[in-house]
Amino acid sequence: MTDLVRVGLVGAGIIAETHLAVLAEQDRVSLEFTVDPRPGRQPTFRGDPAPHYADLADALRAHRPDLVVLATPTDTHADLAVEALAGSTARVLVEKPLVHDLASLARLRGLDEALDVRGRLFTAHHFAFSPEVDWAAALMADHPEWGPVTTVTSAFYDPYVLKDAEAFAAYGSSWMDSGVNQLSMLTRFVDFTELTSARQGDGGASAWCTARYRSRGESGTARLRSSWLTGSSSKESSLVFGRSGVEVWIDHTALTGFAARGGDLLAAFGTDGRTPRKIAHYRPLYASLLSDRPDPVLGFDAAAGITEIHHAVPGAG
Repeated sequence: MTDLVRVGLVGAGIIAETHLAVLAEQDRVSLEFTVDPRPGRQPTFRGDPAPHYADLADALRAHRPDLVVLATPTDTHADLAVEALAGSTARVLVEKPLVHDLASLARLRGLDEALDVRGRLFTAHHFAFSPEVDWAAALMADHPEWGPVTTVTSAFYDPYVLKDAEAFAAYGSSWMDSGVNQLSMLTRFVDFTELTSARQGDGGASAWCTARYRSRGESGTARLRSSWLTGSSSKESSLVFGRSGVEVWIDHTALTGFAARGGDLLAAFGTDGRTPRKIAHYRPLYASLLSDRPDPVLGFDAAAGITEIHHAVPGAG
């Protein structure tokens, strides 16, 4: 990236506030423009508004951004990504999930030669950058003697039951919203190969899925639970190293974790509680994205693999 990074933001909803807050911490970042077709949706950056447009094409004709951030509903991602890639030379960061169906993924893949999709298109897999995830990944790397991860269990709960239709309109379903977070986060520890079962219930408000993965040359199974039928947010994951009897528990809500073997505590991680959870995710995400070598978990190949598993129909083909 250039010394001065000129950013264009598309979408001015709740998640855009996190993007702007983290970008504002970067002295070399300027906000070139914002885009949102809805009236009254002009955000500020460091206290001042940027040029605002109702249409991305108009913004790209007037500006030359280095980075375009798409913080819009998932079903708009593919069209806007193509427009941003074709209408600029910028890197494009898309909020997760990258696309809402496999046809859109195939469309983007087919444009790689013309638009350098693999080199310029990135996905905000922010859970993969959470502090407790970084801690657990480093701990696992430091202890190869623990052997492979033999079992993974991840449960993500969000209090969307009272939002009802609003939640489905905004997030699609529990699996659509949380599944991609679970898969992208767990790629820090294992290499997923296929979705082996998928069952959604409560009209899409809950899900139970299993996926096969490889860890240090061996195969294992991940159990993935997500649900909106809860009164508060709760997100936890467990990694079991069956050969050595070690378990690593990470709490994504509290940003904490510990490792244990039987009754012995092997390691623990905590935070000072001063940094909001999503800020703690997006700070390292942007540090990586704005570097010369963004983390592969942000790249198109990672997003494509996650999307194919996320949308797989177990047993098909």
